[in-house]
Amino acid sequence: MSINVEPNIPDPDGFYDELLAAHEGLSKEESDAFNARLILVLANQIGDRTVLQEALKAAK
Repeated sequence: MSINVEPNIPDPDGFYDELLAAHEGLSKEESDAFNARLILVLANQIGDRTVLQEALKAAK
């Protein structure tokens, strides 16, 4: 299985703005912890181990 690395989010700029806003006021450590929690929430939503492995490879 190959994962989609092409833009696939409606209004990607809007989502990016929301992501940045979620980090407002956070320290570096809090921001890193937020990112880790977000990754785990999204990984759980995907749920497919093969897809997650491919995503790890694509991100590297």
